[in-house]
Amino acid sequence: MALAVELQLPINALTQNHTSLGRLIERAVAGDTEAFEQIMIYSQQRVLAMTWRMLGNEADARDAAQEVFLRIFKYLKRYDQNRDFFAWVYSLTVNVCRDFASRAAKQGVQFSSLDDGLETFDLPSEQDNIYIEIQRTQQLDLIAMAIASLPQKEKAAIVLRDLEGFPTEEVADILRSSPTTVRSQISSARRKIKIYCDQYLNRKERRAL
Repeated sequence: MALAVELQLPINALTQNHTSLGRLIERAVAGDTEAFEQIMIYSQQRVLAMTWRMLGNEADARDAAQEVFLRIFKYLKRYDQNRDFFAWVYSLTVNVCRDFASRAAKQGVQFSSLDDGLETFDLPSEQDNIYIEIQRTQQLDLIAMAIASLPQKEKAAIVLRDLEGFPTEEVADILRSSPTTVRSQISSARRKIKIYCDQYLNRKERRAL
């Protein structure tokens, strides 16, 4: 699980050069399979990191990433090059992950909820950066578990905003939501992550006594 949080994404010429990317997209749309393979190569780590964070396990993440690239191939001709490419890719990725989570729910897979007991813990202030705090205590696995337990909409919002670094307005566009709704989802997600971490660490302390 830590890999999904710690994964360092390479900076490459394609992501930095919009013109080069645009040319590859044009070639891929025209049927150039080599151009599409190059797009996949430059995108695969970011897509896999996103699916892993959204789904919480490697097997589902890899299956979902494969589905994402099938959709990219299918819908690439619809991509508007005035839009950030990875914002468009992440919109497809979020939809794929929702489909996977929905199928899992129908098969009886249960996801943990943090809705109970919210009143029993102190809520963090807006300035409280829980990620810095947890990283300092080397609890990246704990963050990953906490994120995996979130409802899908909050999980998508927090991953895109706090881990992928998109501005709130861009996250809202990716999720087809409003900035106000996204801010509310991020605030709720941060609060639940803080609660999850507190609960886990408290249980660990009690077992150590």
